Amino acid sequence: MTTILADSFTASLAKLTNDEQKQAKLTAFDLQTDPDRPGLQMHRIEASKDPNFWSVRVNRDLRIIIHKTGDSVMLAYVDHHDDAYAWAERRRIEAHPRTGALQIVEVRELVEQITAPAEPPRQPDLPFQIPVAPVTSNLPLFAKLSADEILSLGVPADWVEDVRSASEERFFALANHLPQEAAEALLDYAATGILKPAPVAAAAPVDHPDAKRRFRILEGHEELAAALDQPFEKWAVFLHPSQRSLVEKDYSGPVRVIGSAGTGKTVVALHRVARILREDPAARVLLTTFSEPLAQALTRKLAILFGTHSPLLDRVTVSSFDRAASDLHALMTGRQTYLISRETLRGLLRDAASAVGLTRYTPQFLLSEWQHVIDAWQIDSAEAYAAVPRMGRKNRLGAKQREELWTIFSEVRRQIRAKALMTTADLFTAVTEHFTRRDQKPYSHVVVDEAQDLGVAELRFLRSIVPDRGDALFFAGDIGQRIFQQPFSWKGLGIDIRGRSFTLKVNYRTSQQIRRLADLLLPANVRDVDGEEDERKGTISVFEGVEPVIVVAPDEDGETGAATAFLQSLLDAGMPLREIGIFCRSNAQMARAARVAEALALPTASSLQGERLNDAILIGTMHLAKGLEFRAVIILACDEGVLPLSSRIAEVADEFELDEVVATERQLLYVAATRARDHLFISGVAPGSEFLDELIGR
Repeated sequence: MTTILADSFTASLAKLTNDEQKQAKLTAFDLQTDPDRPGLQMHRIEASKDPNFWSVRVNRDLRIIIHKTGDSVMLAYVDHHDDAYAWAERRRIEAHPRTGALQIVEVRELVEQITAPAEPPRQPDLPFQIPVAPVTSNLPLFAKLSADEILSLGVPADWVEDVRSASEERFFALANHLPQEAAEALLDYAATGILKPAPVAAAAPVDHPDAKRRFRILEGHEELAAALDQPFEKWAVFLHPSQRSLVEKDYSGPVRVIGSAGTGKTVVALHRVARILREDPAARVLLTTFSEPLAQALTRKLAILFGTHSPLLDRVTVSSFDRAASDLHALMTGRQTYLISRETLRGLLRDAASAVGLTRYTPQFLLSEWQHVIDAWQIDSAEAYAAVPRMGRKNRLGAKQREELWTIFSEVRRQIRAKALMTTADLFTAVTEHFTRRDQKPYSHVVVDEAQDLGVAELRFLRSIVPDRGDALFFAGDIGQRIFQQPFSWKGLGIDIRGRSFTLKVNYRTSQQIRRLADLLLPANVRDVDGEEDERKGTISVFEGVEPVIVVAPDEDGETGAATAFLQSLLDAGMPLREIGIFCRSNAQMARAARVAEALALPTASSLQGERLNDAILIGTMHLAKGLEFRAVIILACDEGVLPLSSRIAEVADEFELDEVVATERQLLYVAATRARDHLFISGVAPGSEFLDELIGR
């Protein structure tokens, strides 16, 4: 008999205690083995409108709700006896009459009156708080749509009239009672004004693209165990149709998946790795990202997706860009790589300029020109420097200026090599040149997460370590989250993604209120150098929350007091410490972050090592926050001179670089803010960062 897992079962399982979860899983395994076994004590739920709902006894009080039809059994829900029965009595499972997708539908007449919007949850009253006005409207959102059009979006027939009369203020309360694909389609229409056609119906209701995001057919015990082992990681089992299509599609060239924070780009990347490994027994995949902590997080997620002991894990390498290059270089040469530090490089540039009497060029300009032009493009001659396009650089250099500057840069190159040192770009280039000359490549595919932070040398490196095949390169990232690299042309390096760049629009991680506030930090559309555009308009969050808190305090003590009160309110509401992150711009402000936790005598962690295993608050810089997610985020020390960081501003060489620094600092705040799912607190000392003015409209 076929076993089907519903996402409502994994969600309800996650709410049980650890012991209850273990007992429920054992009963689920028994059901899968022999659903007609007498010891399961099945009882039809007579009060349900759906005659196919049955209860299965787990223990004296715990019940699994199953849905039996023909030769299939669906694991639908699990809870304590009365709550489990109440859930089944208020629902039915059926194919939608228009779309054909299998749905779990709440019975309209059994739902309490929802015409009045629920009182929104309120944040605590905090000192020095700047009000953030909610943006709502009492006008009907869907009055222009006919009942037939609303039905075509997957809305159950008995909910169509509720939708037609819903205003923005009460829509999210209503959306909680609708199938998720219907709520998202309505949100998409509200955001864009465009009614998009539903996915094409499948042969079987459970195979419809919308159904696959909620239901999964399980082949055996091992697959059921993997699906239930980490129920909070629902993405490991259920994919949105827009995500699934990107995972399963065949491509003729490099692919890029973009979208704002929380839209599931990493989910798509991980499932793409899984698809490659399952379909090609000879595939060897590099899954890579910009930092080792993020690589470790990806490793943990892959283990959840595959199962800890899956042989597929043996054919995937997960590491940062730098680590991947360093490991290959060690295999090539058999020796350790020594990289030059930024401060040593700055000293070499200064001394070389002084030696030839070219003191009119500032140290800031020399270092910037080295990083963004000479080293990035691996310029090795005066002729190459004369020809390289200095994309976006406002300081225009004539032929004579480039000639005299090359006397500085060539001497620095000579000294770096004489000391047996390398820059990071040198390391990437050495590996690139090695594998460009060879037909045998170390990997069949490369999948990149956080691809917006790739530099010139990194992109060349990744292209060189895979064969020349259409589907070898898969990139996932958000142009709006670029915090490290200056922009450059991918097409100019032979990575042409035109026609294969896709934007995800559904935000699962961040509440409507937090997403709306964070979006104020970025332009509505972000365009890359090759003209590919990330159109942020139309991105929707699938759930509501509370308005973010912004505090501008007169001094650090006032900021600490407000942040401590906010943190205490989270603890009073029962939030686990591991679901809270406290972040600041740099290590110089870390003491301010630590002071908030210390005021409440709370344990903290300062790295990703085991922070999810121990009940502690993670404290770190905004860079550490990248790629993580929390139920609540506290961002401190958003002061004038701290954000944007004054030391970065002092080092800019021209107007273009100033614009880039300010943009990446703004994007850094965006990254930190969008790590929050439900609660966000941002603070600074008066007058505060200029970015706070953008958030509060000051």
